[in-house]
Amino acid sequence: MSSRNSEPGKEDLEPAKKLRPARTTATRQKLFDASMELIGERGAAGVTVDEIAAAAGVSKGTVYYNFGSKSDLIAQLLRHGVDILKARLLAAPDRALPEGGPADAGTRQDPLLAMEAMIGQAMDFMAEYPSFARLWVSENWRTPSEWQGTFTLLRAELLAVIGDAVENVAQAYPVDRSVSRGSLETAIFGACFVVGLDRQTYNPERTRDQSVAAIMAIMRGYVLKQSPPRG
Repeated sequence: MSSRNSEPGKEDLEPAKKLRPARTTATRQKLFDASMELIGERGAAGVTVDEIAAAAGVSKGTVYYNFGSKSDLIAQLLRHGVDILKARLLAAPDRALPEGGPADAGTRQDPLLAMEAMIGQAMDFMAEYPSFARLWVSENWRTPSEWQGTFTLLRAELLAVIGDAVENVAQAYPVDRSVSRGSLETAIFGACFVVGLDRQTYNPERTRDQSVAAIMAIMRGYVLKQSPPRG
């Protein structure tokens, strides 16, 4: 993950071109599924466009027509994966509402339960797409990385979703204000990838709920008093 805090320069804006929508969602999903399997076996550098196209059941020309190059293809696949993850994270709070309860102003929702639901969705995503998690972790800290600008943009989007959830907790509970919010959100973000990937790779016997509870310990340590949320 990039630690740069300065405003993006011209070189950082270039990857935004690589995040343009693909021609069709169906083609993008086929390429995403095929690429994740291949990349999981050999890494991004060891996979060719020909192999990705063949595994996805599309022509090489289709890949180049939609994405332009292998570099652009990987950038789009990163975008596609983050879009899937972000959609699940944003939908999670609704799933945390009391069963049968309408998602309206009359329904009280514990923001800690909403955060727990979000982390659960992250664990499900890591279980479904472990190769995406490996690609993210391996390339994110590579220096230099061909997709550093892309990672910077996508990482910011995910951190913003987590930040909103943390803010909801801070509004409802007394929290430790000495904890850096940026560091807290990064800790939760990184833990979702690392704990989820570790479970898939080394500890398959570890349950989803155990993984979620471990990450939630970070949030529960931020809350000073585990009483019902302020209302």
